[in-house]
Amino acid sequence: MPSAESHSPSRTGSRAGSGRLLRAVFWAFGLGVLAAAAFGLGFLWFVHRLPEAELTFTEKADGIVVLTGGASRIEDAIDLLAHGKGQRLLISGVNRMTSEREIARLKPEHERIIACCVDLDRTAVNTITNATETRRWVTERGFQSLIVVTSSYHMPRAMAELSHQLPHTTLIEFPVVSEQLKAGWAHGPTLRLLFTEYVKYVVAVTRIHVPVIDRILA
Repeated sequence: MPSAESHSPSRTGSRAGSGRLLRAVFWAFGLGVLAAAAFGLGFLWFVHRLPEAELTFTEKADGIVVLTGGASRIEDAIDLLAHGKGQRLLISGVNRMTSEREIARLKPEHERIIACCVDLDRTAVNTITNATETRRWVTERGFQSLIVVTSSYHMPRAMAELSHQLPHTTLIEFPVVSEQLKAGWAHGPTLRLLFTEYVKYVVAVTRIHVPVIDRILA
């Protein structure tokens, strides 16, 4: 006959508690594996969509915005303006110490159009404020369409932030492909750069689509 001790409520409750704990650990582990797989597949998608070379550009828009971070971005944006792809150009995130003359020296052959049709935003300090300052500029100018110039790896996050701020404006991508990416992404420094940017992109998209987080960080 089983002893009373083997059927004690405390021992039965302990076994039930252990079972619940094991099930919780199992589900947590399974969800962790699924999240890691989704994150990894998302990174592959992020890398796959990056252009390997700059494409021939034929589109036009009311305005052009370039997000600073590399001289070639600004030079390409000035070329677009000079070729009539937009009416005005906003350079967003310009260092406070950078003068209009220094900008003009990047493309001296376009000095006249730079003097007349380029606006400098010295307020923005990151992609979020790039987007808010661009919204202000677009609203003041009454523009309905915009060419967005930035590095190819930065374009997904830039478009997410700009689309959030300008939901009714047509945004046209002009990704600038750096020499680093043209040489291939599957090596140390470039891979780290892309992974870091992907993490920032995921955080930005999450913030934008979860209103509570967006309000806290706004």
